[in-house]
Amino acid sequence: MINHYPKNSLGSADHGWLKSKHHFSFAHYYNPARMGFGTLRVVNDDWVAPEMGFGAHPHKNMEIISFIRSGAITHQDSMGNKGITEQGEVQVMSAGTGIVHSEYNRTNEPLTFYQIWIQSNKQDVPPRWESKKFPTDVANELTLLVSGYAEDAGNTLFINQQARIYGGKLAKGTTITQRIDHQAYVLASDGVFTVDDKSSVITMNKGDGAEVTHADFITLTATTECEIIIIDTLA
Repeated sequence: MINHYPKNSLGSADHGWLKSKHHFSFAHYYNPARMGFGTLRVVNDDWVAPEMGFGAHPHKNMEIISFIRSGAITHQDSMGNKGITEQGEVQVMSAGTGIVHSEYNRTNEPLTFYQIWIQSNKQDVPPRWESKKFPTDVANELTLLVSGYAEDAGNTLFINQQARIYGGKLAKGTTITQRIDHQAYVLASDGVFTVDDKSSVITMNKGDGAEVTHADFITLTATTECEIIIIDTLA
């Protein structure tokens, strides 16, 4: 089953320096029908103006993933971690027992990124932060970026949850079959593509989201060159 959420149906926020689309209830956007998707609690599609960002603020017991679509984000936290994550890179912060961090766009260009929050399956673990660069070339498959499974260690960023996040760019005309272990949230980061779960086919445009349930596999076909993110996590 596929539930499609076009970009214009999502929650919105415009603070001037920050423009955001909320796939689920967040901050001043409240929709009782969109409180999350299983252990996936937040997906924000953020645009941040140059030299602006999020001042120091706390998190606890949450896995926070940032997928940088364009530009670069500068991270600093109370554990002493500092780093710059650029386009094509992903960063993960396990908030654990508690961490205070800031995120800024310290460049002359706008920053665009997906901010993804997934509930932790272990409470009060030591906080940590890391980032990793992944291939940015147009390819014929999606790359496994983030995983909470031991068998994926070494090639991915780790989170404390039974989840996998895939992402990447597909060439126009490419068709791939993507396995779904639990249930999946599909993000159209760029371009146009279709999603087929054997019971229905939907067309996704840049900025859209879709929930996929009760499917072991989906077929993705790139109508144009596109960038896709798939968050496969527990119900």
